[in-house]
Amino acid sequence: MTPEQIIEQLQTLVDADKVKTDPESLAVYGTDWTKVYEPKPLAIVFPKSIEQVKAIVRFANEYQLGLVPSGGRTGLSAGAVAANGEVVVAFDYMNKITAFNPVDRTVVCGPGVITEQLQQYAEEQGLFYPVDFASSGSSQIAGNIATNAGGIKVIRYGMTRNWVSGLKVVTGTGELLDLNKGLVKNNTGYDFRHLFIGSEGTLGFIVEATMQLTRPPKDLTVLVLGVPEFSAIMNVLQAFQEKIDLTAFEFFSEKALAKVVEHSDVQRPFESQTDYYALIEFESINEQVADQAMEVFEYCMEQGWVEDGVMSQSLAQLESLWRCREDISETIAQWTPYKNDIAVSVSHVPAFLTEVEAVVNRHYPDFEIIWFGHIGDGNVHLNILKPDNLVKEVFFEKCSEVSNWVFEIVQKYQGSVSAEHGVGMTKRDYLTYSRSEEEIKLMKGIKNVFDPNGVMNPGKVII
Repeated sequence: MTPEQIIEQLQTLVDADKVKTDPESLAVYGTDWTKVYEPKPLAIVFPKSIEQVKAIVRFANEYQLGLVPSGGRTGLSAGAVAANGEVVVAFDYMNKITAFNPVDRTVVCGPGVITEQLQQYAEEQGLFYPVDFASSGSSQIAGNIATNAGGIKVIRYGMTRNWVSGLKVVTGTGELLDLNKGLVKNNTGYDFRHLFIGSEGTLGFIVEATMQLTRPPKDLTVLVLGVPEFSAIMNVLQAFQEKIDLTAFEFFSEKALAKVVEHSDVQRPFESQTDYYALIEFESINEQVADQAMEVFEYCMEQGWVEDGVMSQSLAQLESLWRCREDISETIAQWTPYKNDIAVSVSHVPAFLTEVEAVVNRHYPDFEIIWFGHIGDGNVHLNILKPDNLVKEVFFEKCSEVSNWVFEIVQKYQGSVSAEHGVGMTKRDYLTYSRSEEEIKLMKGIKNVFDPNGVMNPGKVII
């Protein structure tokens, strides 16, 4: 079947105007936030119903076409990149919230529902959807589920996995599965729902999700603390966790903050500068909690762990303090950064960061390292900014060496080569640093069960 015939056939499976082949659409929908691979999709198709998704998958099986799911395309592992003539399946038109159950506190979403859309809907019902990150304004629910997205509230609320009550998925053979049906308790054998959470579209496409909501947090308060040494951040974390239930515990470096302040309207949290900063969020539901937070802050100052700090006194100040952390990724994008999303046990973070910095500085002293992350759950983001005198191709080639060194250290600490953004293509060849040969063999076996013809997001996670 020729490419022209494939496109004609796709136009019979969905509305004719919902198949795009123009260069702009191919470039936009054929990639994600990674800069490593050039998008080369055959076409972009926009289904509007579950039946259309089933028809697309069955057609792909008949003619051995690779299918790549496209959500908000905010991932950093090339999991949504179509680099080899695949057909991209974009879920933008399956973006409706179709049901809400106030007793069960559940909401039924199409795969293309934007994360922020769900957050706002929950707020309108007097409830709260707690999974949150910088890309919530563009990422889609199915993509969040397919990568088991985490974000800034994991220390309190967990990953996306914790909030999925039910899933409808179209498998790699075009069959529709209705998994768990929103039940809280369901001990009837294997829970296939959890196989699809984090599977990155390699087993099938998520076409509907029943998401759990919770009560909204009350009177959120943020502390930003200046910390002179990274190891002291762990002491601060322990001290606060012993006294207060935290909703977030983030960190960022002075190098990161300086970039944000220089290139935006964000103000420094206080005049003094320290090498690192901790951002702590909690519910200040009464004066006792606020007093406890100040007592812990003062204790940390007495111990020499903290040099300065500020506590939000209003919602506007809270949002401003959060921007010190959340604006980092967007700010440093202009330097075409090498980004690595990794995790180790929380207690191992200081030693891990020290070893990574040492190996990078030893081999490439001209590389500027920007650190930030969700340190309360052990997830750190390594960012290396491209020097002006290096072209992108040479820079990424050198960063491939960096990846090997970093992942060897990850393996030493029994960590994960991908904490949030999945494996995709950028981490695929490094999977053995976090998974055993036996595990990978079983993963391939599961892939073969749900997608025997290998049409679902080929070349991602495993080969």
